[in-house]
Amino acid sequence: LMDKSKLQLYPVEDQFRGTIRHLDYHRVYSTITLILFFFSFAVLGWIWEVSLHFYQTGQFVNRGVLCGPWLPIYGVGGVTIIVLFHKLADHPVTVFFSSMVLCSIIEYVTSWYLEYTQGVRWWDYSGYVLNLNGRICLEGAIVFGLGGLAGIYILGPLLDNVYRKVCVHIKVLVCFILVIFFTMDLLYSNEHPNVGEGITEASGETNIETDVLL
Repeated sequence: LMDKSKLQLYPVEDQFRGTIRHLDYHRVYSTITLILFFFSFAVLGWIWEVSLHFYQTGQFVNRGVLCGPWLPIYGVGGVTIIVLFHKLADHPVTVFFSSMVLCSIIEYVTSWYLEYTQGVRWWDYSGYVLNLNGRICLEGAIVFGLGGLAGIYILGPLLDNVYRKVCVHIKVLVCFILVIFFTMDLLYSNEHPNVGEGITEASGETNIETDVLL
């Protein structure tokens, strides 16, 4: 007779193997999926920033430069990592350090661009260890590295599994609507950036600095 413990273990093992296959990170993503990734990561980033600020201060504040519930720096970083480092998925250490470098560059350029075009800085890491001009720091880079791992090995496959259950025509329509609203937000916020208490703080005569991410 077969051991009862093995009879109970086999279904669990099969379920575990199914879950691993379900999160296959070697898959190739379509353009529509990448667009949905961008907005998904941007919204998740907004939720993270808003929740963190609420936890620290007890105040609900729409973080970031734009008016909508999205932080494009998260979307750009997440999609870029998946596109560029997809083929490195069998080397997680490489993915980690590559994500650190790539996202730090994106964050630095974004900080410089906003200050150059708006005369405003939305975050400042001057008090952090190993920071560069207050625009990036080691702590943030490590978080980016961990985020890159999560994006490639967990979030990417999980979200793609959800997207695949939706009709293609509906996904195209959703992407079209999101792009329209996002473009409108970009155009409006370029002239009227989101600033104020909990978003930016006065610092000097021309610059406003805080730690919020775009």
